[in-house]
Amino acid sequence: MYEKIIKRGIDLILSFLAIIILSPVFLLLTILIRIKLGSPVIFKQERPGKDEKVFCMYKFRSMTDERDQDGNLLPDEQRLPVFGKRLRSSSLDELPELVNILKGDMSIVGPRPLLVRYLPLYNERQRMRHNVRPGITGLAQVNGRNSISWEEKFEWDVKYVEHVTFWEDLKIIGKTIRVIFKKEGISSGTSVTMEEFRGNK
Repeated sequence: MYEKIIKRGIDLILSFLAIIILSPVFLLLTILIRIKLGSPVIFKQERPGKDEKVFCMYKFRSMTDERDQDGNLLPDEQRLPVFGKRLRSSSLDELPELVNILKGDMSIVGPRPLLVRYLPLYNERQRMRHNVRPGITGLAQVNGRNSISWEEKFEWDVKYVEHVTFWEDLKIIGKTIRVIFKKEGISSGTSVTMEEFRGNK
């Protein structure tokens, strides 16, 4: 009952209220990003959602479009300025995903939507992460975020899928607030965010 009906209702109400309450923050960030990083302000990327259905996910832009002499984008660490790092460490770049929740693409809590090109690389257990809507935050995000391995992330995702409850969601939201304020797990040991997933060993 909770997973199929109540959870979606809570998502709609909370995301709608959050957009209204945080509208001044949306406006301020839009202006700052336009000044410091240019256009577009919103970063759009296709991600797989529930049942591996692909949708367009929205985030605030945090990197520049700097390229080398051959026209290729520079590595992430060279395109992520101080402003972008602060945006990510505060998780404010995730705010446009509230629109994805209203549209039904995402939920407040669930496995993070990853890249479409990762789909063929999952094993059967890891693929279970797509049995629910992806979320802005989830078990993996409050248990290490980008500082843990892909295998550990996926195991946390599947554990969530196997036990979707109201109290679990409430605990995850509470832990997320703590993680954001402590700025934990933003980077992996080898990347400014998380290194590429290349499949299972």
